[in-house]
Amino acid sequence: IRVNVIAPGLIKTKFSAALWQNEAITEQFLHRVPLGRLGEPEDIAGLAIFLASPAAAYCTGAVFMADGGYITM
Repeated sequence: IRVNVIAPGLIKTKFSAALWQNEAITEQFLHRVPLGRLGEPEDIAGLAIFLASPAAAYCTGAVFMADGGYITM
C-alpha cells in the first residue's frame, strides 16, 4: 500500500473564494509566497496526475507541498 499526500496552499477554487476574493487576505498571502501568485487548479492536477502515474511508482509516505513556497518562508 502506497500513501502520499498533496498539501495545497491557497488555490483559486470556489471552495476558497472567500479567501482569494478578499483583497487584504490575498495581498498578505502573496507577500509571503516566493512564486508571487495564487495557485490554480491545474497546479494541483499536474501533481495528482504524476502521483497516479507509473512515474511515481517509487514514491510513498510523502507529503507533496503545492503552495508556491509559502510553507518555507
